[in-house]
Amino acid sequence: MRSVELGRTELRVSKLGLGLASIGGMFAAVPESQAIATIDRAWELGVRLFDTAPVYGYGVSEQRAGLALRGRPRNHFVLSTKVGRLIEPGGPDLQPIWAEPPAGVGPRLDYSYGAVIRSFEASLERMGIDRIDILHIHDPDLDFATASTDALRALNELRGRGAIRAISLGVNHADVAARFLRETGTAGPDCILLAGRYTLLDRSATDELLPLCSKLGVAVLAAGVFQGGVLADTAQGAPHGYARVPADLLTRIDRLRELCRRYDVPLLAAAIQFPLAHPAVPAVVVGARSPQEISEVAGWLEHAIPEAFWAELSTY
Repeated sequence: MRSVELGRTELRVSKLGLGLASIGGMFAAVPESQAIATIDRAWELGVRLFDTAPVYGYGVSEQRAGLALRGRPRNHFVLSTKVGRLIEPGGPDLQPIWAEPPAGVGPRLDYSYGAVIRSFEASLERMGIDRIDILHIHDPDLDFATASTDALRALNELRGRGAIRAISLGVNHADVAARFLRETGTAGPDCILLAGRYTLLDRSATDELLPLCSKLGVAVLAAGVFQGGVLADTAQGAPHGYARVPADLLTRIDRLRELCRRYDVPLLAAAIQFPLAHPAVPAVVVGARSPQEISEVAGWLEHAIPEAFWAELSTY
């Protein structure tokens, strides 16, 4: 799998990254052996970018990332995790999406300088790995004032002493990321992990964020390219993020499926490859919960798609 430069970070990443929320038990429990086998299969396929977070399974995802990765040559992969939530006994900010999380612990939202340093150190301990390459400020919109000051100061300190190599945001909203870049200037993020806002169905990142990133040399890692699963399966009604799939969205998806049929292009192949056409987006990050799933994703990334398909898609 081809590696690419990650903007101004001096890091190189594989064009496909593996998001590790699913192996932390997102929506359904995943046995530890299956989780490790999924990361092993990703490695066999050439994936060298792995993204996790403390909140994914309340530490479970990070623990499993460490089990699968810490025996591998450290300079051969890029590892990212997040700050903004401490995992601690009685943490109150529980999320119902995690299956079988550890008993008695939960996340607590905290973007203060001290909490960010503690979160970073706890992540290193959970993974048993001596370095995190990219550290994302997770969901900064939940406390923008503190995230853009105290948390950012902590990350700049960590980068300054070589504990991390790049500062990033992990966000679901393009306008939040654009505001963060505008307000923090040269001390701001080197890259951004953007979920669900530059996809076949949602191109809101083109309004301001992507032009701003191109100007500043800030790389965007596109995540959520299946739009919460709505592109993968709409027939049964309620992928993540939708109480019910709106009728107009189903109509748009039907049009995309028809276009894909005419060009013999799998819809999910188009979904993965679409963001990569933008010069600010060097890689996509996709979740998987089994070796078979990551194998399918890698196949979609490599599926040949004719230029005529992209030309017609631009009119949609």
